[in-house]
Formats: sequence, structure tokens, C-alpha cells
Amino acid sequence: MLVINHQIQIPESELLWKFVRSGGPGGQNVNKVASKAVLFWNLAATSAVPDEIKPRIALQQKRFVTKDGTLVIASQRYRDQDRNRQDCLEKLRGLLLQACARPKTRKATRPTRSSRRARLQTKKHRSTLKSSRRAPGEES
Repeated sequence: MLVINHQIQIPESELLWKFVRSGGPGGQNVNKVASKAVLFWNLAATSAVPDEIKPRIALQQKRFVTKDGTLVIASQRYRDQDRNRQDCLEKLRGLLLQACARPKTRKATRPTRSSRRARLQTKKHRSTLKSSRRAPGEES
């Protein structure tokens, strides 16, 4: 059981693991040992995550979610399989905690009078600066 918070607890039976050989340097061991861990979790079919959080995860983590709603997380940071497996679980925990935070709604505001005045003054200053660089007979 992977415990994320009081609301989300994922049973181990929902997590599907695949172990493959890691890429990159590693000496003689790299061609023999499948140390890269790949975690597959069917986000669309799970009941462990509330329905309001599922679309938020899919929007925030587009590169990890497939078209059929499976979340795919891989780790090859370490040279042994178990540590890469734990790293995948930590990544999953981080993604879910980030998606649990409800985004603040933006309140529409108008620019203040002084900020509008300052913007127009800088535009005027820039205009006079550029017009002073022109040749005397140039008119546009």
C-alpha cells in the first residue's frame, strides 16, 4: 500500500512494474542487469484517487500519461533495481501531491491609474528618444 496522504492510498496490486536494462555508462554490469524500473499505473481505472484530481494530473503531467489513461514513470538514476523502484514511487508521490493542491482562482484586476500614467510616460520618452535620432529632413 502506497500512502500519499489521508485521502489517497494506492494498493500495490494496481501498480505494474517492468524492469529493463538501463542506458548510459555502467561498465560490464550494464549489459547483464535490468536495473531500470518502469512503473505503469492505470489512472483512469483507479478508485484510489478522487475524480476531481484525475483530470488535474492528466493536465499537469501530459508527458507521463498515455492516451488510454495509464501513468508511466521510469527511473534509472541508481545502479540497483530496488532503489530505482523506490525512486519511481517517490516520483509518483510527488506528482500526486502536486495535483492535490487546488490552484487558486485568478481574480481579474485593472491596472492602477499611476501604473497607466507611468506606462504612457515611458512610451512618450521612448518616442521622443527615437524621434531625436532621425535626420532633420525625415518625416514619416
